[in-house]
Amino acid sequence: MEILKNAIYAIVAIVVLVFGLSSIIPPTYKVERSIEINAPKAAIFPHVIDLRQWQKWGVWFERDPNMTVNYSGPDMQVGMKSEWASATEGNGYMVITEVSVNESMIYDLVFPDMDMKSKGKVVLEEVDGKTTVTWSDSGKITGNPLNRYFLLFLDGMLGPDFEKGLQNLKALSEQ
Repeated sequence: MEILKNAIYAIVAIVVLVFGLSSIIPPTYKVERSIEINAPKAAIFPHVIDLRQWQKWGVWFERDPNMTVNYSGPDMQVGMKSEWASATEGNGYMVITEVSVNESMIYDLVFPDMDMKSKGKVVLEEVDGKTTVTWSDSGKITGNPLNRYFLLFLDGMLGPDFEKGLQNLKALSEQ
C-alpha cells in the first residue's frame, strides 16, 4: 500500500512539474533567416509575391511532389491564397495580407489540422545591386500549455527549411 501511495505522489509531482515548467516557456515564437542574393530586388520580388512561384523554391514542394495546390483570389496581391493538401507535409493555406511592391510581403499561414496559425513575412533590402532577403514566421501557441514544449524545437525544425528555401530562391533569382 505504501508503494502505491508513493507512486501516486510521484506521478502527481511529475504532472505538476511538467505543467509548471511549461508555464515559464514564452508562448510566442519567431523563426527568421536571411540570405544575400546577387540580384536587384525587382528581379526577386516576382518569385515572392506570386504564390505559384513558391513551387519553384519552397522546400515543401520538393519533399512532396504529389502535393496538390490550389490558388484563388487576385494574383500577386493582397488576398491571393495558396491552399495545399499533402500526406507528408500537412494540409494548410496561406493568404497574402500586406504588400509593399519590391519591399515586402506579409501573409497568414494556417494549418487547420494542427489548429496553428502564424504570420509570415519576406523583406527585401537592396544595397548596390545585391539584395538581402529576410524570411520570418512568428506566432503564438495557445490552448494546452504542453504545446509550448513544441516551441523549444521549432527553430531547429523550421529554420533549415527557410535556409534551403532561401538558397533555392537565390539560385532562381541569380539565373
